[in-house]
Amino acid sequence: MAPIDIQAIARRTILMEAQSIAQLTSFIDEAFEKTVQAIASCKGKIVISGIGKSAVIAQKIVATFNSTGTAATFLHAADAIHGDLGIIQNEDIVLIISKSGESPEIKVLLPLIKNFGNTIIGMTGNLQSFLAAHSDFVLNTTVAQEACPNNLAPTTSTTAQLAMGDALAVCLIENNGFTSEDFAKFHPGGMLGKRLYLKVSDLIVKDARPQVAYNSNLKEVIVAITQNRVGATAVIKDNKIIGIVTDGDLRRMLQKEEDLAGITASGIMSSHPKSIEEDQLAVNALDLMRKNSVSQLLVTQNGTYTGVLHLHDLVREGIF
Repeated sequence: MAPIDIQAIARRTILMEAQSIAQLTSFIDEAFEKTVQAIASCKGKIVISGIGKSAVIAQKIVATFNSTGTAATFLHAADAIHGDLGIIQNEDIVLIISKSGESPEIKVLLPLIKNFGNTIIGMTGNLQSFLAAHSDFVLNTTVAQEACPNNLAPTTSTTAQLAMGDALAVCLIENNGFTSEDFAKFHPGGMLGKRLYLKVSDLIVKDARPQVAYNSNLKEVIVAITQNRVGATAVIKDNKIIGIVTDGDLRRMLQKEEDLAGITASGIMSSHPKSIEEDQLAVNALDLMRKNSVSQLLVTQNGTYTGVLHLHDLVREGIF
């Protein structure tokens, strides 16, 4: 076989799929709008079904719906006609995905669902198909051709289905007022979850609250920083925070000072230290550190000093 131009083929594939997605914008019509409204007002769940590669896309859409507040479940079209139809309840809406809309399993499945009386949404690339004819709403995912050189393997068609599913999900997110706080409820695990729910109060050690008086000597400052192992200590005067001394401040001081006898905390500290309230998200603390190029933040609760947050705490939890 003659060598192929791998890069050119890859670019052609991506461009074809991009064009198929762009074409979908002309298919966003009243049927799409009514579909979103029907799903948003559904009192049951959204059952999404398909066969072959469309079944894989159906599973992805189910996952996206569930993670963004729209209850959904997957039903394989072949399994549905062999005993799994019981998953469909009276108030459910059924979304069936099929490029041709003529798959044998789909033709068997559709009349059964119609008999149940459920609303049926068809997502298909063939508006003259059996699926389109028997659906209450039709989402058009027609593509000019597959990226496959034989125009056979589902490529651009499944990409279009995926994009249409995302369009539904995003419309539902905005329609339902789904917030980042809501999102966090469904994503408690992993780094994404931590970025959405982990607070500063979850990271600081409550009894590690290093502090020295403004007139404390150098030894007292070093001991306060070392004992608590957070790399810094607050400087207090009249029960108020007036500064912070970090291990970096100590190193810089040692580089330029020869006589250490009269050095006090007020002579080393950085005034107006950056602080953050306990109830703030940890990711907000990271943003504050980045903005001000610091590695530690003093933590407060209603203005009262409660501890120190170090960049290492964020790294350890996977926030950074």
